[in-house]
Amino acid sequence: MLIKQAGFPRDSRLLQPAQYRSVFQRPFKSTDDCFAVLCRSSGRAAPRLGLAVSKKYARLAVDRNRIKRVIRESFRCHGEELDGIDYVVLNRKGTSSMSNRVLFDSLSRHWKRLHKKVVSNKG
Repeated sequence: MLIKQAGFPRDSRLLQPAQYRSVFQRPFKSTDDCFAVLCRSSGRAAPRLGLAVSKKYARLAVDRNRIKRVIRESFRCHGEELDGIDYVVLNRKGTSSMSNRVLFDSLSRHWKRLHKKVVSNKG
C-alpha cells in the first residue's frame, strides 16, 4: 500500500521577491482577526502560496512554524478550488494564541471569498 506524501512542492510556492511584488501590486484582499490574505491572478494552471508570518505578531519560532504549517495544510486541502491564483498570507495580532481549528476556518473563508472575487473580476 502506497501512502501519498503531503508535500509542498516548489511549483506551489512563491519563491522570488518579484513574485511577491506582483501580488502586492493591486491585490484582491481579504482580512479578518487572524489573517490578511492578498491574491492576484497569475495566468498559471496551479495556485501558488507565499507566506509572510511576522515575528512582530508571533514572537516564538514554534508559534510561527505552527501558523505556517496550518496555512500550508489549508492551502493543500483547498488547492483544487484555487485555480491559477497567487496568494500571500500575512498573520495578524493574536494569531499565535488561536487554536488550529479557528485558523483553518478563517483560511477556508478567505480562500472562498478571494476565489469568488478573482473569478468575478475576470468575467
